[in-house]
Amino acid sequence: MERIMIIGPGGAGKSTLARTLGHKLHMPVIHLDAHMWKPNWQLTTRAEQRDIQEVLLDRERWIIDGNYSSTIDVRINKADTIIFLDINRRITIYQAIKRYLTHRNQVRPDMAEGCVEKIDLEFLSWIWNFPRDKRPGIMKMLLSVEPYKNVIILKTPQQIERFVQRLADQ
Repeated sequence: MERIMIIGPGGAGKSTLARTLGHKLHMPVIHLDAHMWKPNWQLTTRAEQRDIQEVLLDRERWIIDGNYSSTIDVRINKADTIIFLDINRRITIYQAIKRYLTHRNQVRPDMAEGCVEKIDLEFLSWIWNFPRDKRPGIMKMLLSVEPYKNVIILKTPQQIERFVQRLADQ
């Protein structure tokens, strides 16, 4: 595992897992949210997102977290390990609200400067509808990934903990 991408819905724990793996594996961590957003929650264009990722992924080793499904192919092409946090939406909604309450009126460490933590109905709706709207496309992509790539699907916080523990034990 030299180039690890982590995907999943908001509130699934992508950034937390990325930080944990980065620490345990001594690898640099790239939080896409810190690169895809401009101040005041202005999202970069898809073309900019692709260009940014091409530069960020031009390294030997990395862990990258973030969904950005329109550019997921950029990361899949360069990753050797793909981790999909396929977490129940009730858990992800809870965790997203908890994150908001923890970082309210602040810019969280894995977010772009000038993007004060917020939560709104649109974001909560995106999380809630992720299993219906985004999951099928992700699963289809994961089924078509080259067989030499490691695809890991984790469905519960307990599975995430066991996965991290197994890595620590190696």
